[in-house]
Formats: sequence, C-alpha cells, structure tokens
Amino acid sequence: MATRIFVAGHLGMVGSAIVRQLSMQPGITLLLAPRFELDLTDGAAVQAYMQLHKPDQSYLAAAKVGGIHANNTYPAEFIADNLAIQSNVIQAAYSAGVQKLLFLGSSCIYPQLAKQPMNEDCLLTGKLEPTNEPYAIAKIAGIKMCESYNRQYGVDYRCVMPTNLYGENDNFHPQNSHVIPAMMRRFHEAKLTASEKVVVWGTGKPMREFLHVDDMAAACVHVMNLPHDKFVAAIPNPMCSHINVGTGRDVTIAELANTMARVVGYEGDIEFDSSKPDGTPRKLMDVSRLSSLGWEYSVELEQGLGMTYEWFLDHLDELRG
Repeated sequence: MATRIFVAGHLGMVGSAIVRQLSMQPGITLLLAPRFELDLTDGAAVQAYMQLHKPDQSYLAAAKVGGIHANNTYPAEFIADNLAIQSNVIQAAYSAGVQKLLFLGSSCIYPQLAKQPMNEDCLLTGKLEPTNEPYAIAKIAGIKMCESYNRQYGVDYRCVMPTNLYGENDNFHPQNSHVIPAMMRRFHEAKLTASEKVVVWGTGKPMREFLHVDDMAAACVHVMNLPHDKFVAAIPNPMCSHINVGTGRDVTIAELANTMARVVGYEGDIEFDSSKPDGTPRKLMDVSRLSSLGWEYSVELEQGLGMTYEWFLDHLDELRG
C-alpha cells in the first residue's frame, strides 16, 4: 500500500523541491493542496483536510518568508501567519493520526552573535537578530511545538533548520526577497540595460552560507526516513532535537556578488551601500549532527547559481515578484 504524504507549501521553493524528491521514489501518493483550495491559516479547513485524507506523513514546508526589507516592513504578518500555519498543521496532523512529521525552520532562530559555527545547542542562548525577530520567534515556537507533541503524545515529529536557501521557484522580487534571488535579478537587469554599476545592500563583509534547494529537499527526505532508533541516538536532548542543514562553508556577500556577476555575465562595477543594514555578521551552520546521520551537500555555490540562473531565464514571464 502506498505511503500517503502531505506536503504543506508544495508550490514554494522548498516544498516544490521536496515534491520533486518524493516523486522519484516508488510507493508514494502525494497529497497536495494549492492555497485557493486549502488556506493553511484557517484551522478548521486544515483539520477537515487532514481528517478527509489521513496522511501517513506530513512535511511542513509552508511559511511566509522574505528578506531583511520584508521582515522590517511586515513584522505582524510574519509572526501571525507563521504561528497560525504551524499550529494548524501540527494540531491537525496529530488529530488525524499522523505519526511522522517534518517541520522546516530557519537558521535565523539562532542568536545574532551566536558562537560560529552555530550548533543546535546555541538555540535560546542570546538575543535574536532584530530585523527578523518575529519570524524567528515563530520558527522557534514550531520547534517547541513538535518537541512538546513528541513528549506528550509519543509521536515522531522532527525539525530541520536550513541555512540560507536558493534555487528554482524562489521569490525574485528585487526588494522583498532573499539575498541571492534579489541580487540575481538586479545583476540580470543591470546586464540588460548595460548599467555601469550594481549597488548591493550593506558593506559586503558579512559571511553567509548558502545551500541549493535540491540539496535541502534531499536532506529533508533523508532525515524523515531515518529509523527512529538511529534518529533518537543522535539527539542527546529531546528538547533540543532540531537538526541543522547546510554546507558548513560560508562566503562574504562581496564574494557572492562577484560570483553572481560571473554567472550572470555582468561586467560593470559592484558598489556596496553601507547605509543599508548588514544583518547578522556571520551565519555558518555546524552540520556535524546531520553529517553523523549520513548526509552531506553535493551542489557547490557557483554550480547552483548557474542552475538557478538557467531556471530564472526560462521562467522570466512567470516569476514571483
């Protein structure tokens, strides 16, 4: 009998990559509901959907996401929508008898000045980065909800915390998106208009780690499919059970910009606007826990940017943003 898997957020960047991964595996029936069919912020609707379809597993990849600008501008929406989505899906999954769930968080859960590289134990040890604190608080709540359900109800709800992700199906809005898609779009447009320079927010000095979304999806499926005893053996504290997902390598924003220019074919100057916020000075994941569980990334940054730019060019007419 086929395993029935509900993927919440299946049209987003991460959700669609998870669907691509799962589609390659035999014996799986995917349960997918677009937003017009199922509003994940509507608790009653999510309960009804789960009771009707009774999935065996759920991937919770749905979230309201954005970069520094979007988080600064819409903080109420970021905390309210994400709390609602998480709470509704987790509660409805449990009510429908779903024993296995994977919740996707974010590396922004860690303190702004966390010791680098950041391991899982540094959660809740310091102040969060102010610009995306509401989003981070929501994601932390999602982790604690999964862990609390595990403790109280004996289910197997796991959490993965990705580093900065990029790839196909991203949001390429020049202001309201994350650093790679926003930068890619601006460099592409600068190439088309033969602009003399591209302005990049901040000083260019912050260090960032980037993971291609296909690697993220592969890691999600790997973690979900780990035998329970092997997973539990790698988690010394059940109330700190999340797993970092990343490459374990980082680059400066300036290095990223130069790589992006090379991939896109932009030959003008790159200027850094230090009046704009940098965000966290460095964000590098300690991925030793995931490595000990048998998974490592495979897509290098320049290769992944090239793949993403090819997709970007093929989908210019339908890009979000």
